[in-house]
Amino acid sequence: MTSLRSRLFQAIVLVVVICIGLTVAVGLVLTRRAVDRGALGDVSHQADLIAGSQGTGIVVTPHFKQLAPYLKQQHEKSSDNASILPASARTRLEHGKPADGSVTINGKDFFFAARHVTGAKKPFILLRAKDVTTARGTPYVYSLLLAALVGGVLAAIVAFLLARRIARPVRRVAEASRSLARGEHPDPVPVEGAAELATLATAFNDLASQLARAQEAERSFLLSVSHELKTPLTAIRGYTEAVQDGAIEPREAAATVAQETARLERLVHDLLDLARMNRTDFSVHPSEIDLAEVADDAVRRYQSQADAFGVGLRAVSDGSAPAVADADRVLQVVSNLVENALRLTPQGGEVRVVTAPGLLRVEDTGPGLEAGDRERAFERFYLHERYGRERSVGTGLGLAIVKELTEAMGGTVSVESEPGLRTTFTIRLGTAARIVSRA
Repeated sequence: MTSLRSRLFQAIVLVVVICIGLTVAVGLVLTRRAVDRGALGDVSHQADLIAGSQGTGIVVTPHFKQLAPYLKQQHEKSSDNASILPASARTRLEHGKPADGSVTINGKDFFFAARHVTGAKKPFILLRAKDVTTARGTPYVYSLLLAALVGGVLAAIVAFLLARRIARPVRRVAEASRSLARGEHPDPVPVEGAAELATLATAFNDLASQLARAQEAERSFLLSVSHELKTPLTAIRGYTEAVQDGAIEPREAAATVAQETARLERLVHDLLDLARMNRTDFSVHPSEIDLAEVADDAVRRYQSQADAFGVGLRAVSDGSAPAVADADRVLQVVSNLVENALRLTPQGGEVRVVTAPGLLRVEDTGPGLEAGDRERAFERFYLHERYGRERSVGTGLGLAIVKELTEAMGGTVSVESEPGLRTTFTIRLGTAARIVSRA
């Protein structure tokens, strides 16, 4: 398959060759005409000089026979026979006017200049063969052809460079597209060249950037889903093992397993909804809930894990803690915070889930966060990259999910920390009274 550069080069060269050919053809015609005009003018001027010299005595014979040798050297000859001239020239001579032009004598073309000479009965006619003039114009023709050849070579070089300049951005986009198709992430294509080529490069860079963001969003979403599926599965496994060990009544375990299974079912429905709607967020169904009950539920879920870690885990509440939110989503939020706290709190430490109307706090006595880390704690993967080698952190998505779910319910989340002493994550949600007052 012929490349774009080759086609451009061939097209440009073809156009240049046609243009140069036309230019040379027109130039030859114009050069020939210019040479003929110059030769005719030369003959006319020479005839004027010779005819005028009759009155000065330089030429004494009316037939100018003594000029024949000189005229022959210039490939010219003279005549006094007006019958060889065209009718228009003879008419001008009859009226005493000079006549110049071309004539064919015995099949040979001549330039002529006819003049009346004072005291002579016949006119003086100076003839010069056209083939002599043609020979004199040959150097001009060669020069024109040489100029055309040089121009053609330069045009070919320019055509090659121009074709390469036009094809290079297209080739870069093609190579980057193939790289993108292989699953790689090519560097941005330089935006250069004509407006159309620059637009093409810009469009490709935008496409590659959007594709990279889409792939990252898909990856983050899959990690988020995995993280969310892990929490109920952990609870189901814990209660199942407790039943096997005889540490808990089967009926109590079955109730918890059924509850966690319902949450798993909801997650699966969310995934199906997301697939149908091509979205990457979860649905939220706010209602009036009691945060104290959610806190107790979360503590029950992780009590066995806290005992295994040697960490105290308890819920703290002064009574009912009403809020308007999605109970399952709040439980996911609290579960993420409690799981992170248990993972980081050293043996003998304590994790508390404190509730109040519209407020829920998860406190732990773990290593805490520095000031700079607190500002970015809810960024995806940030804490995992920051502390992954020092602490037993998760995937780096838990806190990001906490923030997204909290904001989806119209709430806010913040963190306060005294490194080595206490870290507190605070969730603030709306209450029915606040919602009514806003309305």
